[in-house]
Amino acid sequence: MKTNIYESAVIINAALDDEQIDLIISRIKETITNNGGEIRDIENWGRKRLAYMVKKSKIGYYAIFRFNAPSNIVAKLERFYSLEEQILRYLTISLDNDAIEHLEKNKLNAVTEDLEDTNKVENSPQADFETEDEIQEKDK
Repeated sequence: MKTNIYESAVIINAALDDEQIDLIISRIKETITNNGGEIRDIENWGRKRLAYMVKKSKIGYYAIFRFNAPSNIVAKLERFYSLEEQILRYLTISLDNDAIEHLEKNKLNAVTEDLEDTNKVENSPQADFETEDEIQEKDK
């Protein structure tokens, strides 16, 4: 069966404890892998304020999953989402080649920026601090 690359965005009820949110995320991972999918990337955006109330919630926990999977997984995954009461909203899309290239380019840029920031810290001139002995010698 042909596999596609999918992105699934999920908003989880942010009123839950972190352990409960992690449990829901792990159950989503299990659902993907048990149905023949392979997870490529998971982005946990954390708790964010919603633009409008969704199921009486003003805040949601955002998680984005990118995975390779056969096309029949989408129906099974979205059925799981609809049955899970703590998932407020979800959207699953198939990524095309342009979107995949854009994501890989952004990831590469983020890694490059992290390396540049690390090099700036390592190569920054350190202030010369004098020890107590050096200060006493100057005073003499």
